[in-house]
Amino acid sequence: MYTRCLVCATPFKPNDQLEHLPKGRRVAYDPGRGRLWAICSTCKRWSLTPIEDRWEALDELERLATDKARLLSQTDNIAFLKAGPLEIVRVGRAQLTEEAWWRYGRELTSRRQNYKKLSFAGTAAAGAVVLGGWATGGMTLLGMWFVMGHAPDSITDAARWLRFGGSAWRGARECQGCGHTFTAVPYRDRGSLGIFPGGETGQIEVVQRCPVCGSYKGGGLHLRGRDADRTLRRVLAYHHFAGASERRVVSAAKLIQEAGSPQDLTRIVVKDGRRIGDLQRTGALALEIAANESAEQKLLELELAQLEAHWKQEEELAAIVDGELTPLPLLEDLRRKVTGRG
Repeated sequence: MYTRCLVCATPFKPNDQLEHLPKGRRVAYDPGRGRLWAICSTCKRWSLTPIEDRWEALDELERLATDKARLLSQTDNIAFLKAGPLEIVRVGRAQLTEEAWWRYGRELTSRRQNYKKLSFAGTAAAGAVVLGGWATGGMTLLGMWFVMGHAPDSITDAARWLRFGGSAWRGARECQGCGHTFTAVPYRDRGSLGIFPGGETGQIEVVQRCPVCGSYKGGGLHLRGRDADRTLRRVLAYHHFAGASERRVVSAAKLIQEAGSPQDLTRIVVKDGRRIGDLQRTGALALEIAANESAEQKLLELELAQLEAHWKQEEELAAIVDGELTPLPLLEDLRRKVTGRG
C-alpha cells in the first residue's frame, strides 16, 4: 500500500477508520469495477492502489460508507461521504439518505456546551469577587447581588462581541425613500430585521427599516444575493450564540426533513415576509441550519464537479492499468485468491 502520493511524493496522512487502508484522509473507490485510489491533499491527484492491496480495503470501505458514513452530496456518478476525519468519494450513486442538516446541527449543540462553560466561568469569577468583598466588608448586599446577577452575562456578551463584532453588515446604501445612507446593520437591531422571499428559488431578501423616514418596503435598506445570505447567517448565529439542546436541534432538523430541503424550509418559514424577532425558536434554529447548509451545499457542488472531472481522467488510466496490463480473467482469479472467495 502506498504511503506517498505517486505524483508529488507528499506523505498520506494516517486515518483511524480503515484497517486495510490506514494512509490517506480522502479516498475514492469504485465497488463495481474494483478500483481504489488515495487522493493527495496537496496536488489533488489520485494514486491508484496496487491490485493485490485493494479487495479487503474495498469491502471495508463499502461497509463504512453504508453503516457509518454520512452522505454530504452526490451526483449521478459519484457520492461524497464523511466518516470522522475520513472523506470518501464513492463512484456510483449511493443508496443513502442525505442529511444536509447534521453537521451544522452538531455545531449548535457544541455551541451550547461552550456557552455553559463561559457562564460557569463568569459565575466563578463573580463568586470570588463577592467572597473577597464579604471578607473585607467593602461590598454591600446590593453590590453582591448586582455582581452575581450580571457577571455571567458580561463574560458571555464579551465573548460574543469578540467573535462577531458589533455589526452584521457594513457598507454604504441609500434609502430609496429619503436618501438616508445606511452604513451598518447592528446586531442589536436584529429583532426588527425583515426576511422576505426573493425573486429566485431559495433566495431571500433582508430588509431594515429606515430610521429617518420609517420606510420599510418602499425604502429602507434592502440586501439581496450574497449580502443577504451572509447577513442572515451572521445575524442568526449571533442570535443563537447560546446554542441549543440536542432535543431542540432534532426538532429543527425534523422541520427541514418535513419541508423536503433547506430551500423549501426557508420558503415555508419566511412565507410572505417575517421579522426575525417574530420567529419561533425552533423555526429560527431550523432557518439557521438551512441557511448554512444551503451555502455549504453550493461549495460542495463545486467540489463535486472537480472530483467528477478528476474521476473521469483517473478512470481512463485505471482501465488501462487494470484492463490492458492485467488480462481480466487473471484479474478475477487474483481477486478470488486474495479474498479467499470462490
